[in-house]
Amino acid sequence: MRIALDAMGGDVFPEPNIEGAIAALQENPDLEVVLVGDQPQLDAALTRLGDAGGRLKIHPADGWIGMEEKPTEALRKKPNCSITACWKLMAGKQVDAVVSAGHTGAVVAAGLTTRLFLKGVKRPGIAVALPTMQGRAVLMDVGANPAARPEHLFQYGVMGSIYARETLGIATPRVGLMNIGTEDGKGVDLVRDAHLMFARSRFVDRYVGNVEGRDLYQGATEVVVCEGFVGNVILKVSEGIVDMLTKAMAGELMGTLQQEKPLAMQAFKNLDKRFQYHESGGAPLLGVDGICIICHGASNSRSIASALRVATGMKDRRLNEKIIEELAAEAANGNVA
Repeated sequence: MRIALDAMGGDVFPEPNIEGAIAALQENPDLEVVLVGDQPQLDAALTRLGDAGGRLKIHPADGWIGMEEKPTEALRKKPNCSITACWKLMAGKQVDAVVSAGHTGAVVAAGLTTRLFLKGVKRPGIAVALPTMQGRAVLMDVGANPAARPEHLFQYGVMGSIYARETLGIATPRVGLMNIGTEDGKGVDLVRDAHLMFARSRFVDRYVGNVEGRDLYQGATEVVVCEGFVGNVILKVSEGIVDMLTKAMAGELMGTLQQEKPLAMQAFKNLDKRFQYHESGGAPLLGVDGICIICHGASNSRSIASALRVATGMKDRRLNEKIIEELAAEAANGNVA
């Protein structure tokens, strides 16, 4: 397994990326990580942090995309920046995967320009696994495609189901379509047309129909489909609520507890482990010919190590091959030619 890691991605770089790569290499002897970025900065960082016994390689790139930059404009001005160089390595089959904590829009845009789509995929989408009262659920898309068409939403359901089954271990994931109401005929044309596609698909027995926002964290389904604008809003609101509730509950409870404080602190650590993005590593961009994991901009070394682990697991489980097979079967059934 050979992974291109955008060493210049994230709010702080390159140290968390390198430290995460070293941690991942220590636990996986079959992994090789290629650090992509500014050669002088990376040389200096490896001198300080080590190169994992020579298993960390450097692929030079010219510049990087800042979080405040407009993705398409920045990519035009910096055609050989770190994230573009990562995608070029994967397009040339020199690596199996790309991992980046950089600007999400730039990661997606750079990937789309390569046209590295899996056979049958109309448009890739970002999937994220969220905790629910019943376990976990895949929300897709959370930002790659804010101008989706019905066939895109349908394919997100197919790809999200395979991801939930193969990565989260959910044997028969149910699929729901995010809407403003559960009744048939609700929502805009995009959602209504997608609903009809799901209703006549091969996995109609696992399609529960429309779901509302409040159903997501109740665990009404294991896969929730929406277009990128809605999904990104849901994701960012969820992050804010988790942060607010955790701090509010900690402040209230810790102020009233005395002898039980150690137990309470452990409980909050357990909650933090369940809800924070550091544990999940990142979100896969499903539908590309290869593997792409997009990490949170504030990712620490633990997040990066987790993302590298997720990428390896996706290859081991042949996720892309199964997506191609399922989409081909749906096309043969008359869905999304």
